[in-house]
Amino acid sequence: MKKNFLLILVLFISATTAMAQKSTADIITGEWLTAPKDAKILIYKEGNKYFGKINWGKTTGRKDDKNPDASLRSRELLGTIILKNFVFNGKDKWEDGTIYDPNNGKTYSCIIKLRDNKTLEVRGYIGFSMLGRTEIWTR
Repeated sequence: MKKNFLLILVLFISATTAMAQKSTADIITGEWLTAPKDAKILIYKEGNKYFGKINWGKTTGRKDDKNPDASLRSRELLGTIILKNFVFNGKDKWEDGTIYDPNNGKTYSCIIKLRDNKTLEVRGYIGFSMLGRTEIWTR
């Protein structure tokens, strides 16, 4: 009887921990307003990775004219995936991803950190994370 109780307790704690980690990882999904407040990015999960696409922008109809790939310069920015391949680190960061800046056509390494349920720190960088820029996105 005691062994059964301990087994059930261990299984319950394991299941609760797994569910908590999943919900923590997915907390960044949804719509976020960029720092200049000129675009909304929809972050979503695909498989075990996180992506983000432009879901709204003040400059509707704007083309991706700075893209280094000439074949993509005529596409509209609305719907463009700018965050790619982020993986949750088990704590409060999503790492190993990239961010595309349509203002200059460049792609940077990126780390996303959750400040609170309504605030993200999005840091794009080249090489080392110390050499970069951070934007604060809000819900």
